[in-house]
Amino acid sequence: MQPTKSLPLTGLRVVEFTHMVMGPTCGMVLADMGAEVIKIEPIDGDRTRRLLGAGSGFFPMFNRNKKSIAIDLHNPAGAELARQLAATADVVAENFKPGTMTKYGLDYAALSSVNERLIYVTCKGFLPGPYDHRTALDEVVQMMGGLAYMTGRPGDPLRAGTSVNDIMGGLFGAIGALGALVQRGITGNGQEIQSALFENNVFLVGQHMMQFAMTGLAPAPMPARVSPWAIYDVFAVKGGEQIFLAAVSDAQWVTFCDALGFDDLKNDPALATNNQRVEMRPTLLATLQSRLVLHSAQELADLFERVGLPFAPISKPEDLFEDPHLIATGGLADVRLPDGPRAGESVKTTLFPFTMDGDRLRVRLHPPKLGEHTKELLAGIGISEERVDQLLRDGVVA
Repeated sequence: MQPTKSLPLTGLRVVEFTHMVMGPTCGMVLADMGAEVIKIEPIDGDRTRRLLGAGSGFFPMFNRNKKSIAIDLHNPAGAELARQLAATADVVAENFKPGTMTKYGLDYAALSSVNERLIYVTCKGFLPGPYDHRTALDEVVQMMGGLAYMTGRPGDPLRAGTSVNDIMGGLFGAIGALGALVQRGITGNGQEIQSALFENNVFLVGQHMMQFAMTGLAPAPMPARVSPWAIYDVFAVKGGEQIFLAAVSDAQWVTFCDALGFDDLKNDPALATNNQRVEMRPTLLATLQSRLVLHSAQELADLFERVGLPFAPISKPEDLFEDPHLIATGGLADVRLPDGPRAGESVKTTLFPFTMDGDRLRVRLHPPKLGEHTKELLAGIGISEERVDQLLRDGVVA
């Protein structure tokens, strides 16, 4: 834990009824910016605490800077406690299927009737319309929204390598909440914000939709796309290594050729402009591949860094823990794992990719253990210690 300057959302209370990635991301944005975020979990906990494989990082990644209280919403006494907590909130966030929150009197209509200043963020699969009854997942909307088609090879749709819609959908929910907070400061009234996976995905592929509108030609999947730049690719180099190299302007092309001693290519009038090089791209890339294979990835990286050309090593996620830039700039922070075989151990996590007043938004609270703050939060809404103990014995809270 590191001390931090006063944060912009200090004093704001958020109560979230969220699970998986989208809703927790929304809450994490507000938490990182200083809000007190109360995560209301089922008695047996958010199921992402127990996921394996690719889901094992979900809970510790998206639930830092939050407090946890476990409540059985199926029990009328538990639902009443949740409503009491929600009544103290500036923002309520949820990402359950339509109708779930209404069943417990925790929907926007019910909560805003007693608190007109409430901002209510609903994170869903689809905005209201013909699809809103469907169950959505990141992969579902990537398939139906064109992203998997654009990511994979022709005839082989492939989801993106991270939860892009869940994460960005949560970010858009938080952006909506921040805008609503500004408006509330003017009007005094809250409002409901809705963010959805499918619409987020469509926004992501909007550039390809616009490409079709502009050209009349169907966009090809990215591995088979017509690149707008001739030198913009991964090259196999000495020792079987790979490196991404780029030259995206005519000036960079000249620098590229000068740095590598390719005077014949620089002086070829058929390669003088970027669009000419794009027309010649298959032949040009084959020529470059035969020459670049004589160099190591590190040699090319050093050269491109020296002359200011774009390049990138091909890194794996686990490599980033040792990235010198992330380490030097404080882009990684320690968190304590709350669950799993390594519970209690400290590991590195990634921070939001921006600074405020020159500082990164820090980890103030570790991802919480299940019900870690139950007693504290119930005492805060006036529940006596004796009553809390009884609720714990009855299994209403944990």
